[in-house]
Amino acid sequence: MPSVLTDLFAWLVIAAFLVGASFDWLQRRSAAGLQRSGRGWLAALSDRLSSAGADPARATTAAAWALFAAFWLVLFPHFAFTQKSYVEGVLALAAVPACLYAGWLLWNGRDSLFVLSRAVAAMGLVYLPFETIPSFTVAGVHVPAPKRVLILTVTEQTGFVMRLLGYHPERVEGPVLGYMNAYQFTTAGGHNLLFEILLACTGLGSMAIFVGLIAAVRAPLARKLRALAVSIPVIWALNLVRTTFIGVTFGNQYLQVFVDEVLFLFGSDNVYKVSYFVADRILSQVLAVVALVGITYLVVRELPELLTVVEDVLYLLTNEEYDLRSQVDPAHDAAADSGSQRL
Repeated sequence: MPSVLTDLFAWLVIAAFLVGASFDWLQRRSAAGLQRSGRGWLAALSDRLSSAGADPARATTAAAWALFAAFWLVLFPHFAFTQKSYVEGVLALAAVPACLYAGWLLWNGRDSLFVLSRAVAAMGLVYLPFETIPSFTVAGVHVPAPKRVLILTVTEQTGFVMRLLGYHPERVEGPVLGYMNAYQFTTAGGHNLLFEILLACTGLGSMAIFVGLIAAVRAPLARKLRALAVSIPVIWALNLVRTTFIGVTFGNQYLQVFVDEVLFLFGSDNVYKVSYFVADRILSQVLAVVALVGITYLVVRELPELLTVVEDVLYLLTNEEYDLRSQVDPAHDAAADSGSQRL
């Protein structure tokens, strides 16, 4: 599990993106004659830096991307070696140069990346409270940890779907988190198998991505709400399909295929985990990427402004310019997204 230091590092990264977004907002208001100097310490600092010829929004946000690269580098061993998730490990490692390149492009004038930067800040504000905020008591009232509430909700709903399919594993206390977030299956040979629901099993990461992207673009609220309506419920439903699929196939050992090869690939000698590795680490994670692409298509139909982010991501991957939005939204002036102004 990520440590307290990793959590603090994550908050530092998001704080840097938020400061950069705040500087950008203040500079745009000032350019439009809407922001008076001296209104708050951040506005005063922005004015001083701008008067000195600096661009505080660009500098802070570029630095935030560098911090983000370092964050993914720190997380790589956790995904690759602790979780033994090769998909997540590869993505974490690939994110390091991608973040550095994004910061370099932004520093050198690609202003469209301010949208993606705002999205990262919003994603962090959605995800990190669930990852880092513990339970606490206020005036004698106990407030459970957000993570606990979310995990137990997904655990209950996964069990409900499994029961609908005719499977009735016993719900038990999980060994990692210590509350009723696990299901125990028993094989025909009498061996007990434990399937535990953790935060990574809730779909929170995918939901945070889309909430962040939708929040970051400048578009009418009604279309943003429609975009949320076609993404968040779909992610939630698909995630329940995923957790049910993993639980059922692992608990009943339905995917005991290429046993020696799978055990070698994941560095394990536990033959009972083969179905889990195939269901979760291979099939589910690959299909999740496909699902995210499909959900992105649905969201873009409601919110074509998001294509600015897609174009930037494609540029980071291929170093080639794309003009996807002009094909989806003919009224769009492609010159507005060319980097000559901030979005």
